[in-house]
Amino acid sequence: MIFDSHAHYDDRAFDEDRGTLLASLPANGISRVVNIGSSLETTRRTVALTEQYDFVYGTAGVHPSDTGELNDENFRQVVEALGRPKIVAVGEIGLDYHWDEPERPVQKKWFERQLMLAREKRMPVVIHSREAAQDTLEIMRACGAADMSAVIHCFSYGVEMAREYLNMGHYIGVGGVVTFSNGRKLKEVVQYMPLDRMLLETDCPYLAPVPNRGRRNSSLNLPHVVRMVAELKGVSEETVEQATFENACRFYGISGEES
Repeated sequence: MIFDSHAHYDDRAFDEDRGTLLASLPANGISRVVNIGSSLETTRRTVALTEQYDFVYGTAGVHPSDTGELNDENFRQVVEALGRPKIVAVGEIGLDYHWDEPERPVQKKWFERQLMLAREKRMPVVIHSREAAQDTLEIMRACGAADMSAVIHCFSYGVEMAREYLNMGHYIGVGGVVTFSNGRKLKEVVQYMPLDRMLLETDCPYLAPVPNRGRRNSSLNLPHVVRMVAELKGVSEETVEQATFENACRFYGISGEES
């Protein structure tokens, strides 16, 4: 009954065993996966995965680090992908100031453009924000995000910033970092936030939890995240699984019934 709300199974890291691995997920308790578009190419590959696997859904969008490829003409590919039946959100979009390219004005332009597209389509958004806390929040506010549904994926800020997003009614994505010895900030956020605003995610193939840190990540590692969240919240693992499954179904507008 685990829902992986953010995965990248189109990544080259899965080229040798993608089919076998994905086919094994339902029998291992992973009942839903949302594969995330992060460029024009990965959005196309995500659409293909949603057509191949009943339990895989997808998003369409361009990660801030890839916004340099966008122009008015090719941006139509994102718009068209959002019309596919199992594409359930816009994302991942946002700001990433860890790298110098593309320039911040380019990132901001396409972040705003994709937020407004989500608003127009009345779709939820998956937000990537790295070393750009204040600008991300300000742009979301300016684009009317309080009236939208968003998840702040791979949340990396502290309780104060979490409070801002939670007060706007948004969700926070929690993954392998919560198991890291240096994941103190995220642990504090998990203790602070209500369980009904949490989504579980892998961001696979990245950020595998302890005890598999440094290896290729997959949805099969999510029980380690569940265990840590349950410990931090003082609830059962079953409670965490059930709550986060229902949260993700609600956020993405996906049925919780068996396929």
